[in-house]
Amino acid sequence: MANEQQTSQGVQTTGHVWDGDLQEFNNPLPVWWTYGFYATIVFALVYWFYYPSWPVGSGFLKGMGSETYVNAQGEEESWHWNTRAKLLRETQEAAAQQKPWFDKIASLPYEQVTKDAELSSFVQSAGRALFSDNCAGCHQTGGAGKIGHYPNLADDNWIYGGSFDKIHETIAQGRHGYMPPYAEALDAAQVDALAHYVLSLGGEQADAAKAAQGKDLFHSHAAACYYCHGNDAKGRMDIGSANLTDKVWLWADVPGAADTAGKVAAVRKVIAGGLDSGVMPAWEGRLSEEQIRVLTLYVHELGGGK
Repeated sequence: MANEQQTSQGVQTTGHVWDGDLQEFNNPLPVWWTYGFYATIVFALVYWFYYPSWPVGSGFLKGMGSETYVNAQGEEESWHWNTRAKLLRETQEAAAQQKPWFDKIASLPYEQVTKDAELSSFVQSAGRALFSDNCAGCHQTGGAGKIGHYPNLADDNWIYGGSFDKIHETIAQGRHGYMPPYAEALDAAQVDALAHYVLSLGGEQADAAKAAQGKDLFHSHAAACYYCHGNDAKGRMDIGSANLTDKVWLWADVPGAADTAGKVAAVRKVIAGGLDSGVMPAWEGRLSEEQIRVLTLYVHELGGGK
């Protein structure tokens, strides 16, 4: 009776019945779902053949899709589609669109570029991208740098000079700063005295007696600090020695020290151990001359160049 009632109401069953009235309904999937399932199968087959996919023997299905790009020799090559080929093509398309702007900037003096609103806007856009890709890894996003490692490019303190020509020279040719270690040439008391003197030059609290001793050492042949940093301790841009009087701490993390003892220790560490980490690679040959010029303009504006 129950089976007849279900059938009379239009409900399909498989014909299986248990305990007299327990039936197995036969509810077919919706038509839209079925066709959707078939469509995914078709899509997968097309995808497998159009794009690189399944391993086959020692290789794989190469796919029928391809991307073209121009190689370093200027020859057009076609690759089976993959994200690398797509990136190369898109990068070259973007470079082609930007080329007229780069060429125009390369043909004009730096000062003239800064007076052109459109070119300055392009410098900010393209320069930011170039800086992010090539410089931010050391100098940080925005050029803030890191004390003890990389100079801050966003301030107005220029170790090697802040003119367009000097910045261009720095980027193109690189720099290699060096300061000899004094741990072997001077005893601990002398290094400590120099540390106090350097702190006093920067306007920090220091032991007056030790600072006086450090001043004598600074200008003596024993330490000969004046040779690189100058008699006035304001540094020399021709060799990139730091200005010790401007309260800008490049190598010794004085701002990060909690007290005077910590500041002395930070300066003492630099004097005793010296520096051989002020190395910046040359970007000439890695970047085009046009890219270096745009970076020069961008960095010049970051620190309000001179």
